[in-house]
Amino acid sequence: QVQLVESGGGSVQAGGSLRLSCAADLYTNQFEIMGWFRQAPGKEREGVAAIYVRSGTTYYADSVKDRFTISQGNARNTVYLQMDSLKPEDTAMYYCAADFGYGGTWGSLSRYNYWGQGTQVTVSS
Repeated sequence: QVQLVESGGGSVQAGGSLRLSCAADLYTNQFEIMGWFRQAPGKEREGVAAIYVRSGTTYYADSVKDRFTISQGNARNTVYLQMDSLKPEDTAMYYCAADFGYGGTWGSLSRYNYWGQGTQVTVSS
């Protein structure tokens, strides 16, 4: 079973930047979609950004547009999330997600069958 491994989380002051990375731990077919979700304490997990691998089409939550950028790595099944102008409300556990299938809504949890363990992002004011 393919696992997704995230890295790059940490603590930063408001206005700062972090870059999250995600990679599959085994060589496998190319995912159709890769995305990032986040979950703050007491809140539901929400979609942050996603990229359709073949077309390069990207999607963002309104709350992160113009601040976050999702991109593919050169290696198969790798994805990055560049987070700039971070705000305290961006504090959450960030999860990488991916799937081989077509269809579905990019921000829907059920769209993805593969998940990472999460990496914590903390933004202080």
